[in-house]
Amino acid sequence: MPELKGNLLVAQSGGPTAVINASVAGVVQEAKKYPAIQEIYGGLNGILGVLKEQMIDLRAEKIETIQALKHTPAAALGTCRYKIDFKKKPEQAAKDMERLFELFKAHNIRYFFYIGGNDSQDTAHKLHLESKKRGHDMRIIGVPKTIDNDLPHTDHCPGFGSVAKYNACTVMEVATDVSSMATDDGACCIIEVMGRGAGWIAASSILAKRKPNDAPHIVLLPEIAFDEEKFLAKVRETVERLRYCIVIVGEGLRKPDGTEFSADKSRLDAFGHPVLSGAGELLEELIHGKLGTKTRSVKLGYAQRCAEHFASETDSQEAAACGAAAVRAAVEGNSGFMVKIVRVSAQPYKWTTGLQPLGDIANVEHLIPRDWISEDGFLPNEKFVEYARPLLEGEVKVPMENGLPVFAVLDKKRIERKLQRRG
Repeated sequence: MPELKGNLLVAQSGGPTAVINASVAGVVQEAKKYPAIQEIYGGLNGILGVLKEQMIDLRAEKIETIQALKHTPAAALGTCRYKIDFKKKPEQAAKDMERLFELFKAHNIRYFFYIGGNDSQDTAHKLHLESKKRGHDMRIIGVPKTIDNDLPHTDHCPGFGSVAKYNACTVMEVATDVSSMATDDGACCIIEVMGRGAGWIAASSILAKRKPNDAPHIVLLPEIAFDEEKFLAKVRETVERLRYCIVIVGEGLRKPDGTEFSADKSRLDAFGHPVLSGAGELLEELIHGKLGTKTRSVKLGYAQRCAEHFASETDSQEAAACGAAAVRAAVEGNSGFMVKIVRVSAQPYKWTTGLQPLGDIANVEHLIPRDWISEDGFLPNEKFVEYARPLLEGEVKVPMENGLPVFAVLDKKRIERKLQRRG
């Protein structure tokens, strides 16, 4: 494969994670090793910012700042939820593509890396196909990122290990608190977690359970249809036996007819998905109303995806490695792939990276296998535990100042515009 000289552009998309910036650091640090890659740009606020020609010079950033991205939460480059939608908005999608390739040519962008989840990989796939169609020699690689852990063909996704670590610890702490206050009347606490239609995050709370009676006592997964009668019976039995019950619910919990338990169809996100909110509160009302049990609900929300102070070192290392692997793959002549994590062995846990065609990834949702869940559907089983436990190992060393963490702040030296402003 002939050497391709030109500039590199990396951007982030979708919900942030505790380790998404580690992937940016991996891209930048690896890219500096190759003379063929001339300038290294960062797109601000994902593909939407790129469309507006909002780019910064990542070569100009201090070496220490790029390294510090590995212990900095959120999206240092900024993110977006913007879909290039040829099905529903063909005219706008065509304009977007025209604009993007004008920009790629104007700035001699030959390498593009998009860090994100399902919809982001779909965008990368479309750009790859368009580059082939237009004959623009370019190498496009997707870098996996999602706390939801729902991308197919990769063993797991960077971001999942850290949210699993934080949530399992939080469940342990909440359970200790609730159990200490439980009276003979009993108490129940509902903890709502993210994950949309996949239950990986909710399931990871099982790692908090060290003894049979430890929390969580019930984990409600989107993969298992919600049965109100069986659920209430399980809560009642648990409270009678232990005086308290900790329930984990994934935000995408589904009713028997397949509709989402807490979907607000009057509110849609940028990708057209119904906003999911309030599953915990709905369950709280159900338990209190039907059983009369003292019940409280807590929604972990953004805290679970930005808890850098308790991020997984394994997760951070894998995220950085995926960014570096993307650069190596592109320099070697590959395009139209997503980097994936391949588990080499379970005990001891060993992994490497590989490549998967973007066409196999885009808009495909990977769910928890049914045989990883107990027969009654209320708890993940040992197969899930064996899969997830290694991903929590190690702690990211975050520098502290006056008792609080210090995060990286990019200088964000802007790249001079070459196109007219987007209207």
